[in-house]
Amino acid sequence: MHQRILMRARKGPFDVNSPEETFERNLIGENAGNLVFSHAANKLLATRAATITPNGFTVNMRDSDRINEEYDVFVVPLANAFRRSYAHRLDAMSRLIERLKIPVVVLGVGVQTNVDGDREYLRPIDDQVSRFCRAVLDRSPSIGVRGEITADYLRTIGFSNVDVIGCPSMFLHGDTLPVDKRKTFIGPYDRIALTVSPYVKSMAQIIKTHHQRYENLRYIPQDLKTLGTLLFGDSPEDRGKSSEIPIHTTHPLFTEDKVRMFVDPWTWIDYLSGFDFNFGTRIHGTIVSLLAGTPGFLFAHDSRTLELARYFEIPHRVMRDVPADVDAAQLYDEADYSGMVNGHKQRYETMIQFLNKHDLGNSFNDADSAAVFDATRQATAFPPAVRPALATSPEVLVKRIEWLRDQEAALREQAPPKTARPERIRTRIKKAVPGSVRRMLNR
Repeated sequence: MHQRILMRARKGPFDVNSPEETFERNLIGENAGNLVFSHAANKLLATRAATITPNGFTVNMRDSDRINEEYDVFVVPLANAFRRSYAHRLDAMSRLIERLKIPVVVLGVGVQTNVDGDREYLRPIDDQVSRFCRAVLDRSPSIGVRGEITADYLRTIGFSNVDVIGCPSMFLHGDTLPVDKRKTFIGPYDRIALTVSPYVKSMAQIIKTHHQRYENLRYIPQDLKTLGTLLFGDSPEDRGKSSEIPIHTTHPLFTEDKVRMFVDPWTWIDYLSGFDFNFGTRIHGTIVSLLAGTPGFLFAHDSRTLELARYFEIPHRVMRDVPADVDAAQLYDEADYSGMVNGHKQRYETMIQFLNKHDLGNSFNDADSAAVFDATRQATAFPPAVRPALATSPEVLVKRIEWLRDQEAALREQAPPKTARPERIRTRIKKAVPGSVRRMLNR
């Protein structure tokens, strides 16, 4: 029987979008890590008997009748959706689910509080989380959560039908996870990748010392704002500012061309496969490294990162216990991947049992479906990494200007007569490239 799956995902795994379009349409959902777990979930469910359609993160009550008619199941991979800043969106999702007559499968959701799992911090969202869980469990035998911190929280508000399954991203390669240290130790000329959550200010000194110690250090940002900064320069309110965190074009990692951002997981994984080590605060930045076969180390700074690190036995330290003078070489030396690698098959089986319970297929058990998925990915040309504008080739900058002009023309056509020229697009054109290139184009 053919299964029509609607999946909560910003875009499909083979959709090709330029960095400019990705930024304009927010196709990473604020954080490129979102694509890692949604694409992995897509691959996991991509059997010959399934058609998977991303919903673009759209939540519209008026779509409920169409969804009931056109789909057989709604699969919802989530991240840290149980958090205070997300409560209004969770309510909107609950309202939609309450109108659905088809099964709804939550494929991994987590709470966000501090590393101690502060219950009081979560109390203001108890009602919203309870409503969401009731709506899902009316249409599903259980809820899949990322770790024990989330499972414990749901039990305290009355929900026992909870399965700890981790995150789909870790099962991109099925039951294999070939991570091993390729070097005895890390030296100053080895390739080190750094991930940073810009709001974790305690990373400032760590960034500075590693920039000084490791010549081939590269920063891999994930957030939408930094993508915009790489493409179009600092926003007007940030122009000329500096920070010890790499969020402005004045930071040495920008001026020395040591920043790379990816708008697709596939190019990101390929890039990190050439590195010796990856460390920092981003959980999916760490997972991408592991999927690439490159040792990764996480600084867990909240419950959502900590519970995933614990569940998968990813080498980690709690951020508050990380000294400012920590060294990547020390982290590399202490990292032990045996528990993560040796326990992966059992964790994969837990995920498959969850899928079976919810009548979902598994591409790795469906002839060559997983291989077909990989072949399609390999045959698809995705855009390369976005680099700081000063290090971007004139050809790429010209295409960026052409894209901006196309956007400006489209806005002009949509604007009523006598409307002022769209200043937003004009400003981006001015910021995107050096003045010499603009003058060349205006000849």
